[in-house]
Amino acid sequence: MSLENRTTVITGATGGLGSVLARELAASHAALALLDIDAAKLEVLTQSLALPESRVLARVVNLLDPAETKAAAEAIQAKFGRIDILLHVVGGWTGGKTIVEASTADLEFMLNQHVRTSFNVAQAFVPHLISNGWGRIIMITSPYATHPNAKGGPYAIGKAGQEALMLTLSKELQGTGVTANLLQAKTIDIKREKVSAPSAANASWTTPEELAAAALYLLSETAGTINGAKIPMYGSFA
Repeated sequence: MSLENRTTVITGATGGLGSVLARELAASHAALALLDIDAAKLEVLTQSLALPESRVLARVVNLLDPAETKAAAEAIQAKFGRIDILLHVVGGWTGGKTIVEASTADLEFMLNQHVRTSFNVAQAFVPHLISNGWGRIIMITSPYATHPNAKGGPYAIGKAGQEALMLTLSKELQGTGVTANLLQAKTIDIKREKVSAPSAANASWTTPEELAAAALYLLSETAGTINGAKIPMYGSFA
């Protein structure tokens, strides 16, 4: 599949999933806007992709700052002339405490990572996608958003908020040519342990490559009618 002339924004670009997405999208001939908070890691990723300057922009952005996020969107639009795809894969987890034990800081961290960043990137980038009459938005969520487990409350609350945001957005995007979909993973298997050391414990984990393959399908023309989906990438829920 070719994404030539499609500009793709990847947030959390230097993470285990973001870097795999960057490589896959580069191979599909997309132009890449790589956003992250870590300048050194962004430099390493950008160099590893070996793309011509005309096809890549790397920018350090604090996605908790609405003005900074919108400034990044304007810079990307100015460089490439369009923005077509938003892959928001900023992650984070905290857990191991009951609701009674969890701190306000734990909840705030999860709301920041999963809700506030999603809200800010949606406000900054969605108008650009709508103006094209074509666009794709993908975020990563978890089955724990609707099936919370014990001692995982702040994470479940954050992911539930992110899902509500995306499902609302999918309704608001109907008829625009832009879609908004979610890929659900229990655990993103950055170390590929289910391949190198398979076990019952990691059988339902999802590798970055599996998530990237699903994302590439959702970016295709064939997937244009899929909107507001929550696609499970973990097998059966237990």
